[in-house]
Order: sequence, then structure tokens, then C-alpha cells
Amino acid sequence: MTLDRLAPAIFVLLWSTGWVMAKYADIYADPLTFLVMRYLLATLLFVGFCLATGAAWPKTWTAAGHAVVSGIFLHGFYLGAVWWAIGQGVPAAISGIIAGLQPLMTAAVAPALIGENLSGQQKLGLMLGFLGIALAVIPKVLAIDTGTTPIHLFPVIVNVVGMAAVTYGTIYQKQHLQAGDIRSTATLQYVGALIVTIPAAFLLEDMRVIWSVQLFAALAWAVLGLSMGAIALLLYLIRRGQVSKAASLIYLVPPLAALQAWLLFDEALTLPMIVGTVIAVAGVYLTNRKPAAVPA
Repeated sequence: MTLDRLAPAIFVLLWSTGWVMAKYADIYADPLTFLVMRYLLATLLFVGFCLATGAAWPKTWTAAGHAVVSGIFLHGFYLGAVWWAIGQGVPAAISGIIAGLQPLMTAAVAPALIGENLSGQQKLGLMLGFLGIALAVIPKVLAIDTGTTPIHLFPVIVNVVGMAAVTYGTIYQKQHLQAGDIRSTATLQYVGALIVTIPAAFLLEDMRVIWSVQLFAALAWAVLGLSMGAIALLLYLIRRGQVSKAASLIYLVPPLAALQAWLLFDEALTLPMIVGTVIAVAGVYLTNRKPAAVPA
């Protein structure tokens, strides 16, 4: 089987490990502190990658600024909120399911921000998506599930705010970063992430770090597997024109994250979570499904 066929599935599988990685890394370092180390290493590696491959850098400060600002939202606020929430007790499975809000949020705000009108099918998808997320999350917050530990509402809200941040960052990138070398753009985005993550770590955490083999293994996976590996695969998919294949598989990320959390951390897979995830995935599919072409 060729890389062309495997690459979309590998990308989605790599991406889905981000939630269990956040839970695992929290054992050895405070979440934001870990992200600071991750972003620093990723920035250095990306700079080397850009120099080695002759990447073109933005020709104006305005273009460079757009890349940095997009990184503030896409990496800084988004991952910062998600990792902090998981560190505060939000199960990785629940956080992964909440991640399903991102394409729904993008579709919901698109009419106001970029003038994209929603079809009836998309509106139905939005309703189903948010209903599914509510069904999966609310029982955990209200401790309705017998035998499960309740989670606090505030970290869940922070997790949702993180999804709002990545939604805005995605739209901002569409508006301001249509051109330019994606390699240098990715580098500057990690610089933007550091701009907000470093002061947040100083203000909100004790910057606890347990130096160990496990910590370095977590950093290696977070940087090489996620920050570098997933991005490299995305670049490959873009060049091969196969982004649509990865997009069609992105619906598997929430259930994959929940399954990994169950296997690795014994997080409960309750019936409301399973049913809610299925409904949310169906909603996301309807929201992003392209309408059939009308014969001429």
C-alpha cells in the first residue's frame, strides 16, 4: 500500500493522540509549562527545517504579523486552553469530543465573518452536532453517569473557549494567509504560540517539571510526532492534492481520542458519550458535506 493511500489515515491517527498526550504529559509537567518546552523545540526544529529546505520567508512585516497572530489563536489559546482543562480534570475523551465543536463553530460564524450562507442541510448538521456534544458532556458535568467521577464546569468552559479560539484562528488564516510558504508560516505560528503561553505559564502555574525519561519521551512525541510529523504529513497531502481525504477522516478524531483514553487511562466510555459522539459526528458530516452537483 502506497504512502498516498496511508498518509490521510496516518495524519488523523497522529492528530487524535494529542488528547491522551496532554493527559500523559500532565504527570511530568504542568500543562502550559510543557507546551512552552514543546513550542520552543518545535520553533527551533522548524527554523532548521526552513533553512535546510530553502523555505521563503514573508516579504513584509504585515505578512509575518498575520502568521504570528494566527499562531496565537491556533496554538497558543487553543492548545493552552485544551491542555489546561485536561490538567484540571477534564477527561481526555470528553475534551476530544468537544473538539468536534470546531468545524461546527466555523460553519456557525462563517455567515457573519466571511459572508458564507448556510444551507438547510448545514443548519440541521449544526443542530445535531451541538446536541451530540451536549449529550456527551452534560452527564459528566452533572454526575448523572452512575459510578463516574463528576468534572467541574469551569474547565469544560475553558475547553470550549479553546475551540472558539481555534475557530477564529482558522477563519483568520483563511482571510490573511492564503499565500506564502507554509513552512515559514508554521514556524512563525509557533512564535505566536510562545508569546501567549510563556506569560500564561508564569502566571497560572508553578512551572513544575519532573525531569525523567518519560518527560523526554512525551516531548519527543509531542514535538516530532505532532508538531513536526503531523505538519509534515499535512504538507505532503497539500502537495499531493489529498487534503480532502484527510478532511473526510477528521470525523474519526473524537471517537479515536475517546478510545485511546479508554485503552491507556481506563477512562469510562459511557452510553451518553458514545451516542453523543455518533450524533456529533453525523452533525459535523452534514455541516461540511458538499452538496451534490446539479446536472446542467
